[in-house]
Amino acid sequence: MKNNLSKIMGERRITAVTIAKDTKISRTTIRAIYYEEAENVKLSTLTKICDYLNCPLSELIEYNPCA
Repeated sequence: MKNNLSKIMGERRITAVTIAKDTKISRTTIRAIYYEEAENVKLSTLTKICDYLNCPLSELIEYNPCA
């Protein structure tokens, strides 16, 4: 799996601090997702991020079973 959080944040010029403040998700969690260090992210967390960024989950997370 690959996540595109860093790409989306860069394109929109949004910081992790801003997302954390606006969504009430900890900066540690945002950072772990951003750097693709998170292994078990709750669906509710991903949903909050997607709602905040106004994007579908498929844009945030990519699954490629052949990789």
